[in-house]
Amino acid sequence: MKKIITFITLILAIAGGVFWFITSDKLNELIAEQIEIQGKTFTEQLVTVKKVEMKLLSGAGTINGLILNNPSGYTSTPLFALDEITLDFNIESFADVREGKPILIDAIIINKPEVLVEFNETGGSNIQVILDAIDKNIPKSSATQSSATQSSATQYSADDKTSSSEINTPKIRVKKFILAGVALRVDLTKLGNTTHKKTLPDIILFNIGGVDGLPANELGGVMIKKALSAIWKEAKNSQKDVLKSEAKAKIKNKVGELFNKWSKGN
Repeated sequence: MKKIITFITLILAIAGGVFWFITSDKLNELIAEQIEIQGKTFTEQLVTVKKVEMKLLSGAGTINGLILNNPSGYTSTPLFALDEITLDFNIESFADVREGKPILIDAIIINKPEVLVEFNETGGSNIQVILDAIDKNIPKSSATQSSATQSSATQYSADDKTSSSEINTPKIRVKKFILAGVALRVDLTKLGNTTHKKTLPDIILFNIGGVDGLPANELGGVMIKKALSAIWKEAKNSQKDVLKSEAKAKIKNKVGELFNKWSKGN
């Protein structure tokens, strides 16, 4: 009987310790530290976080003041900066982790991030430098993704696969990842143009991590890649539109000049 009481006391002590950990600032500090470490590992650039506040028992969380620095050779303005990320956890999924199922995050929303895409003289860009680094550093188990999406906003696919060697590791799956109201600046000054500003339609990624989920560090890399890839696609489209408009304007001016010369000659 004494052994049973001792065992129960030990279990309660462990449970109490876990409860203290997930409700204290220690968890927030750990998450902030890991975001900075993993962010730098994947992007090879400095990543900083101002504040993390997780309320796992309530199924909610926020990350404030996340900044991704610009790579060398570009301006000192951050490539990616945001005020707040909100997370909506599925609390019921926590109980299924011991059965090998992933922790489920119903939604991650990044609200009004500021993104600077710079093109250099050769047509290269800061965001492409980051994407190349992520491709080099992301674990091979986080391979190419594909999934059906349904939304009236801009949509991108993100169904990730995992290797069989990782099935015993707790994983995370994100049902919906939203980049809302991205304030995009496309800097074409080194191409003889100017900086163009545009607010993008909401970018929505579905089913990140796939059915089995991904380890947290791998999931972070996949999310960074998918988000920046979607923004990069929009930036390239903006660049094409600008250059196309300029080409049309130059042709129009040239035609005007020829017409004026013809008029004077007659």
